Amino acid sequence: IVINMMSLSVAADDVLGQQLQEYIIGPEDVLEISIWKNQDISREVRVRTDGKISLPLIGEIRAAGLNVDLLRKTITERVKEYQEGAVVSIIVKEINSYKIFIIVEVARPGVFILKSKTSVLQALALAGGFNQFASKNKVILIRYKKDGGTEKIRININEIVKEGSMDKDIILIPQDTLFVP
Repeated sequence: IVINMMSLSVAADDVLGQQLQEYIIGPEDVLEISIWKNQDISREVRVRTDGKISLPLIGEIRAAGLNVDLLRKTITERVKEYQEGAVVSIIVKEINSYKIFIIVEVARPGVFILKSKTSVLQALALAGGFNQFASKNKVILIRYKKDGGTEKIRININEIVKEGSMDKDIILIPQDTLFVP
């Protein structure tokens, strides 16, 4: 079997690029915003806790909750007032808003800042796995909704592992809390 490492590298770059296009920007993320032929507006910015960024001339723009493509389109529209045919590019330099919390019966409970999509099993591995008192069949995922409510999802880790059923291994989103009794 011959593996073309160049193809694997390109494929990995394509997957990462796709993930960043799908990535939803959040507070504390760092973005590099470049406007072609306009260094006065181009800069590196941190998304504020209110979800906005500030750029010269165009002012404040809501960034949190948008993907990279939508933010690029929004900035392009605002820049058009000052520069016709503006070309805007955005690079996510630091992902700091993808935080999850894992509490109680794991080796290392705490806050985890994730850099890519992570499942429940992967997150539990980051926390060092279960301690001796953990109830693996009673894990609860607490997910906060936009309307301020919460959704509680019971997860039986033994079932996921036993069946090898990765479709039951839920992908975590920012602010999820895993409670391991």
